[in-house]
Amino acid sequence: MAKKPRVLVTRQIPENGLAILRKHFILDINKLDKDLSYRELESRLGGVFGVVAMMANRFDGELIAKVDSLRVISNFAVGYNNIDVKAATGRGIVVTNTPGVLTEATADIAFGLLLATARRIVEGDRLVRSGKFKGWTPTLLLGHDLIGKKIGIVGAGRIGVAVARRATGFGMEILYFSHRRNDDMEGLGASFAGLDELLKSSDFISLNVPLNGETRGMIGKKQIGIMKETAILINTARGEVVDEPALISALKRKRIAGAGLDVYINEPIVNKEFLKLDNVILSPHLGSGTLETRAKMAELVALNMVAVLKGERPPAVVNPEVLK
Repeated sequence: MAKKPRVLVTRQIPENGLAILRKHFILDINKLDKDLSYRELESRLGGVFGVVAMMANRFDGELIAKVDSLRVISNFAVGYNNIDVKAATGRGIVVTNTPGVLTEATADIAFGLLLATARRIVEGDRLVRSGKFKGWTPTLLLGHDLIGKKIGIVGAGRIGVAVARRATGFGMEILYFSHRRNDDMEGLGASFAGLDELLKSSDFISLNVPLNGETRGMIGKKQIGIMKETAILINTARGEVVDEPALISALKRKRIAGAGLDVYINEPIVNKEFLKLDNVILSPHLGSGTLETRAKMAELVALNMVAVLKGERPPAVVNPEVLK
């Protein structure tokens, strides 16, 4: 019987995904509760057929050029900006991801941050825990209503549509910005708008775009400068979509009312200036962080890997031209 090919799993994933992989592969699992460094990753790639990769694992052209046996990088994420897809394609390496399965969980976090920021829930929690809560007063931690307010959704992919669907339940007016009109958005009563128009008129702004050359730094000093002073910015996309120093300056000056962030430019390092501000809520990249969603992601990365082994089209392939 032919020896099973070897697969590197760069971080422990839910057991249901590992069980699928074990049927077809010999697994080298990083069991430490930390990401492999670039050099550690490089040292463990020799002779592997595939890699279950995390967003923190950087597969640049230099690294990809060094691995002769690698046939598939199965990314445990929707985004794949950690991988030089062009270089992988050039080497005949299939790149896969996990779209769809984390849509609802990520939209929940976006709306959770929106609610928590608008109603100052985290500030309230800190007040109670500190022992400084002395009872209800008419002006205690006044926040903002959602009903009747305008939400601007930047990005009309699966997650953006899911955020819009939640907004309808709160009676919000919905604007969206995308490169093209979206029937699902407009079926929810959302109105198509240019980015500047959306930023100027929205009470809440939710960023739901992939990270690429166009979206990197798309919300900078100019864009923040045209937002309402009462606006709240929510980012569950990628940290690099927002110019963090510009956002910090605006929050300090109360140029906008607040922000809710689940992602950061230098994760896991968070700019210390954010930690000093009461008008920003910081969550540790929890977008897909539910038991159900992570199990679905684990299953999908495994099925993607097995499909490549069998010479079949993976359920979620980023560079299908490699399969031709």
